[in-house]
Amino acid sequence: MAALDVQDLRKTYGGTEVVAGLSFAVEAGRCFGLLGPNGAGKTTTLRLCLGLTGPDSGAVRLNGCAIPDQAQQARARVGVVPQFDNLDPDFTCAENLLVFGRYFGMKDADIRARIPELLEFASLSSKADAKISSLSGGMKRRLTLARALVNDPDIVFLDEPTTGLDPQARHLIWDRLKQLKSAGKTLILTTHFMDEAERLCDTLIVIDHGRKIAEGSPRQLIAEHIEPQVVEAYDEAGGDLPAFVDAHRQLAGRVETSGETAFFYCSDPRPLLARLAEAPGLRYVHRASNLEDVFIKLTGRELRD
Repeated sequence: MAALDVQDLRKTYGGTEVVAGLSFAVEAGRCFGLLGPNGAGKTTTLRLCLGLTGPDSGAVRLNGCAIPDQAQQARARVGVVPQFDNLDPDFTCAENLLVFGRYFGMKDADIRARIPELLEFASLSSKADAKISSLSGGMKRRLTLARALVNDPDIVFLDEPTTGLDPQARHLIWDRLKQLKSAGKTLILTTHFMDEAERLCDTLIVIDHGRKIAEGSPRQLIAEHIEPQVVEAYDEAGGDLPAFVDAHRQLAGRVETSGETAFFYCSDPRPLLARLAEAPGLRYVHRASNLEDVFIKLTGRELRD
């Protein structure tokens, strides 16, 4: 049985269908990614899966429970890390965990027994009695993750869990999420960081305008949708990048230009690299293609607000 099964899910707001016939399944014990640009319908999809918003049509089963009819029963075994921290500023770190555990009907003694373990997991053992206002952004995010685990859930929903964090804090969160997956937890993740999805997700879907446009493992999506090598060329000192692109476009399978950068997508970049080495005023970077390249190809480079 899938930890989460979604079939033909639809939701319309103000005449716009923001979730348009979405179907996917999440295997238990896996990390599943839900990717898409701003306004693609990711957060609405999570709310529909949790029973916080009612669908117009379609079916959702979470932990074997029909959603939204059995949402309360399903959420008893679910943890949620929201997009924005909503910790109670009037309580200490330990008190935030205690109060949240009561929402699940847990006994105070059982919650108190879990608090040291949860704080240690979040690298906050020394902050049990600290007020929320004294915590850094990374500490608050780690506490929010610890709070989501207070009921020892089978499934954890994470809506952009590392947004706004510095690299050190992001890596610590990634390490903790890997620990959760190793412990058999099912993780359902939305993120704008493609490297995060590539590191953590076993499978993922890309959605845009509420529709699924790609599905697979990160490696599968890279192999299926993008050339294996990328050369990024920059006009550094009057090198006339547009002229270079026009003259050497045939050396790449595909070329995209964004601002002062040209992206050459290649199967064999060696001829292009030889020409770039001789081109005055141009700087370049050669790298393997990645999930961000796939995401940009599928959803476009235009800014989404």
